[in-house]
Amino acid sequence: MSHRIHDLPEEDRPRERLLRLGPGVLTDAELLAIFINTGVKGENAIQVAQRLLREVGTLRQLSRTSPAELAASRALGPAKAAHLAAAFEIGKRAEREWARDTPMNSPELIYRYLAAEMQCLAHESMRVLLLNTRLNLQRDEELFRGTVNETVAHPREILQSAIVHKAYGFAVVHNHPSGDPSPSDADKRLTRRLKEGAEVLGLNFVDHVIIGLPGENRGQPYFSFRESGML
Repeated sequence: MSHRIHDLPEEDRPRERLLRLGPGVLTDAELLAIFINTGVKGENAIQVAQRLLREVGTLRQLSRTSPAELAASRALGPAKAAHLAAAFEIGKRAEREWARDTPMNSPELIYRYLAAEMQCLAHESMRVLLLNTRLNLQRDEELFRGTVNETVAHPREILQSAIVHKAYGFAVVHNHPSGDPSPSDADKRLTRRLKEGAEVLGLNFVDHVIIGLPGENRGQPYFSFRESGML
């Protein structure tokens, strides 16, 4: 393969193939190459993309890589890393737009809203979804960020956020980067304390959903305290 995409026949160049045939015909590496745009010494943009995928594994894993880590790669640098990070973020936001007018009244909908984003994280993140009287999404906040296997969440801040923004109710969502969504003892304690606090304050605590990863032996890729009868 040529070390420059422009040296390839026009019908083999990713951008021209996309415009002629649509994005679905391109390989993962070819799609990435459009954002990478130019290669490095000895590799064109497609070859750089192929190497990135070999090193990282999959597009999902690449999307979990921070912009700073991408920028440190010999294949990219700050500008190309920013292009890739922006592309992944646009995809995540587009996937969530349906939620604006949909009541967040089931764990399946909550999972659908946040799974693509939270499954890409290499650390634990705690989100609170603030809801109006129709249970439509009013506000989405990340309140806590932790390590690869733990986040320290405080009920006070979660309940305070609901009060400050005059929400009718809320749902709490966090991820388990290990992929197993089973609740820990700390998750169970947090849920009990949030339930007690919400009852005192007259808030509708809709659910606490833990997002894991899909897999053959994992079963359902999320855990719902409401669905499991623990809320």
